[in-house]
Amino acid sequence: MMPHATSSCRARPAFTVIELLVVVSIIALLMGILLPAIGRARAQARLTMSQANLRNLATAHASYAAEWSGRQFTLVNDRISTYGVGVGAFHWFYVEHGGVLEEHTHPGPILGWGYLHGDPANSYLFFAYRTHESGDELHGTFNTGNAGLNLPVDFNTGQGYFGSFRLINVQQFNQYVSGRFYDRVFYAPKDRAVWNSIAGAGFEGANCFDDPGQYCDRPGIQGLGELPFWSSYCLSPAAMFAPQVMARDDPDDPSYNGWRNPWALDGGHRSPSLSQALHPSLKTHMLEHHWLQNVRAECNPGLQGSGYVDGCEPYYFNHAWQSTPATLFYDGHVGMVGVRNAMRADARMRAQSGGDWGLWSRDTPWGDDGYLISFGYDQADTSFHILTTDGIRGRDVVAP
Repeated sequence: MMPHATSSCRARPAFTVIELLVVVSIIALLMGILLPAIGRARAQARLTMSQANLRNLATAHASYAAEWSGRQFTLVNDRISTYGVGVGAFHWFYVEHGGVLEEHTHPGPILGWGYLHGDPANSYLFFAYRTHESGDELHGTFNTGNAGLNLPVDFNTGQGYFGSFRLINVQQFNQYVSGRFYDRVFYAPKDRAVWNSIAGAGFEGANCFDDPGQYCDRPGIQGLGELPFWSSYCLSPAAMFAPQVMARDDPDDPSYNGWRNPWALDGGHRSPSLSQALHPSLKTHMLEHHWLQNVRAECNPGLQGSGYVDGCEPYYFNHAWQSTPATLFYDGHVGMVGVRNAMRADARMRAQSGGDWGLWSRDTPWGDDGYLISFGYDQADTSFHILTTDGIRGRDVVAP
């Protein structure tokens, strides 16, 4: 008989408590190193996508200009001020000159065709901000709030701080992109308050980005009605007026006498051509409207009524020193403009002019507060891009 083979097993030593703690510490250290790096890489990827959006929109602007004799996007009649001295008066006289109210009322911002929210018949309707409410050839009413959206901004009413400079995704312009209001190219990936709202804003919580219509209708908000989610990017309203509107206040040059009411100028509302930019590499064309880069706080407690998820209205791009919005310039290049650098450039120009004028105008009806500066996160004090001195002929940054 063959003898049974026997094997001897040597006991394997186990990890000690100290060794386990060392391994856990190394893993924690690696996670501490890698997670911030991964976060920075993700943030950079989203910034790169936002910059790509701006480059695509630059192409759309060029296409628009090619069809409109070099002109910029506008929603308003060039000679609107010849019909009146304000939005309400303008519409009445515009209709009277046209002769027929329904056919000759000034068109408002067009959102596009879409399915009516909550309608079991799936009605496909045309959505727009109508300026004409009701009436006939002799009588009628107008929604001046809607009509004010045609203007870059309306300095004459409480409707200020909002206007067509925020409405870049309306049909009058989005036809040069994709023909859809809620196209992802209009929204910066870091604009989470807006993205999260759009993603669940459609019928039964559907994603409006995937809606088959040109526009995605959404339920109204108590006390606010239906508020579409505007683009993450905004135009420079100063550059959408005739340059004389935002003229500098220069005592040494009588041709520059400060801000002028566009209603007092025959062509004050005429949008300039792209070629009128005197400093195209220094004048901002579009930028991220919300504070998206180097964010320290999400929701602005001073701004209410946004309609975003949880009522979170983000801080704006000019509300913090750390803010550095991705920016499209008039020469077509995309870069970053730091708020702190913009403030320094403005201070430098004010010093050179003896305090008479800076890179953004402080003599508009908004005064020193400019574009809602008082709602800022910290001591940021600038309205660059929004109130650029000399409009399209001005500049928002200075050469190094």
